[in-house]
Amino acid sequence: MSTGEASHEAEDKVRCEEALSEIYLLLDKECSPLRDAELRRHIEDCPPCLEEYGIDEQIKQLLHRKCGGDLAPADLKTRLRASIRQTVATRGGVTVERTEITVEQRTGE
Repeated sequence: MSTGEASHEAEDKVRCEEALSEIYLLLDKECSPLRDAELRRHIEDCPPCLEEYGIDEQIKQLLHRKCGGDLAPADLKTRLRASIRQTVATRGGVTVERTEITVEQRTGE
């Protein structure tokens, strides 16, 4: 790590891995105002993260346009979730645990 990178991280508090793993939370305005400000400050000062943010923002806009405000097809949602999970796991070093719940409806006997 160079001296410039160390001072950047010391000032920033947010690491690239965190910013990249939370881009969709930021794009969907699902962060607290404080976290939103921290992430935006990092992204604006970090060219690689800014580029990734721009790409993801364009993907989100494209999906919105192509889905026309309707619900996205289930298959598309599944593929996007898998892709996002893979990206987060690969780039962010984040471990994601999944819990599956099955709901059964039983009729009275």
